[in-house]
Amino acid sequence: MSIIITIDGWSSCGKSTLARQLARELHYVYIDSGAMYRAITLYFLRNHVDWTKPEAVAEALEHIRLEFVTNHKNGHTEMWLNGENVEYLIRDLVIAEKVSEVAAVKAVRDFAVAKQQEMGKGKGIVMDGRDIGTVVFPKAELKIFMTADEAVRVQRRYRELYEKNPNITLEEVKQNLAHRDYIDSHRAISPLRQAEDAVVLDNSHLTVKQQLEIAKNWVKERMA
Repeated sequence: MSIIITIDGWSSCGKSTLARQLARELHYVYIDSGAMYRAITLYFLRNHVDWTKPEAVAEALEHIRLEFVTNHKNGHTEMWLNGENVEYLIRDLVIAEKVSEVAAVKAVRDFAVAKQQEMGKGKGIVMDGRDIGTVVFPKAELKIFMTADEAVRVQRRYRELYEKNPNITLEEVKQNLAHRDYIDSHRAISPLRQAEDAVVLDNSHLTVKQQLEIAKNWVKERMA
């Protein structure tokens, strides 16, 4: 029996880390929905697409092809945009600063959600994001909502970005997270919210191993 597992929550809560681990443990497919929005944002920025104009967005989306390709060296699935591996480019702070705005555009969300639902038809997937348990897969067998203290999230995001950009400051990261949190939770289309039947995982003081064990127990309960 295969199920669909959704992991939603705030930025820098470790959603992707847990999703990858669960997928590996269960031999499921991991789908990073956030990477899809980041790739679309990268395309928009590269091609100077004004995402406040519906016509410009509609035309741009016709030229976007997204794929998840497995990197056989590390076993991870990576985001490809129109035949180019953009996995590392989409993690830049420039993308992080704009992705919530782009993801709030209805046409963009409709485009991404349709692709995500297509990927989940055969079940056996773990997908993380902001609206996976509420909009993309409202009937998923296991929905996890992740959260953590703001200070903890800021430190995690800072360490992640510092490796790529040593000039970044803690204050920049804090402002970026606050900006993304506000847009994610206040947008008119598919705002970030906890599904009524989701289980909450606060990992402020948990190790990666501990949170995985908790999630694995939830999976066993759903499959029993």
